Amino acid sequence: MARKIPELDLREWHDPTRRTDFVTKMGEALEDIGFFALNNHDIDLQLIESAYDNASVFFALPEAEKLRHERLEIQRQRGFVPFGVEHAKGNLAPDLKEFWQSGRTLPSDHPKADEFPTNIWPEEILPGFQTSIDGLFCEMEKLSRELLCAASQYLGKPEKWLSDMAEDGNTILRVIHYPPISSDAPPGAIRSAQHEDINFITLLVGSTADGLEVMDHDGSWIKVEGNHHHIIVDSGDMLQSLTNGLFKSTTHRVINPDDDTSDRFSMPLFVHPHNDIDLTPRPEFIAITGGEAMYPSITAGEYLHQRLEEIGLTSN
Repeated sequence: MARKIPELDLREWHDPTRRTDFVTKMGEALEDIGFFALNNHDIDLQLIESAYDNASVFFALPEAEKLRHERLEIQRQRGFVPFGVEHAKGNLAPDLKEFWQSGRTLPSDHPKADEFPTNIWPEEILPGFQTSIDGLFCEMEKLSRELLCAASQYLGKPEKWLSDMAEDGNTILRVIHYPPISSDAPPGAIRSAQHEDINFITLLVGSTADGLEVMDHDGSWIKVEGNHHHIIVDSGDMLQSLTNGLFKSTTHRVINPDDDTSDRFSMPLFVHPHNDIDLTPRPEFIAITGGEAMYPSITAGEYLHQRLEEIGLTSN
């Protein structure tokens, strides 16, 4: 039987008599493979469907119309990112995707309001886009806070240890469109070349087709089913650094379809801590992972900028 990533049930977290079981299962999954599928996630399926419907309409627009929503002056951290711009670290072939990015909206008088670019929306051509995408961002981020609380408990920390680091952090919802594979695609290019996520944790709200694969310990690939009934969760580089590798940031990819003619959409939420959070491995985790710090001292903001340069989304 083919290996699968672990499956967890959010109802266990909400049941005081089973919460400890959930915490243990989640922690063990992040220690082992760095991924799990979350069932009964409580996010309204109609909201998910609405977000995907609006995404489908937007990405079907003429290229010139989509490019009106590209913002080079903010390094494309909000709005439209054209096809072929991003590439995996160390891989010069572009990923075969285009996407939209939205993030946190803070009141103008908030002390961190000037840290994040302002969201932009295609309201004049797609009035429902903001409601569905921003609504999904809020629901997924709410869920992410619960999962960070569970991770904190597993690590023997106060429940809000990790969620407080991510409170009002630079979290991003990315709406990704993988179009059919063109005959002139660059040699070796795939929908998303193998990579690790940059952030604390990622929540992927289903997808409209299969294609996601996670690298197992022996270098083989675990296929992950795409549907809206479970959310795929993985730990990223920043959480791996903080825990000195106790929680894994595991290599994954999105492969091309067999028929080359089908679209694929997905919507990952990349949960980031504050830019000033120190990612230096904590001594207590160094002690249980071999006694030597495996990752450098760096802030979350510095690390994010470094990685965005490496994947082609920003420059000095």
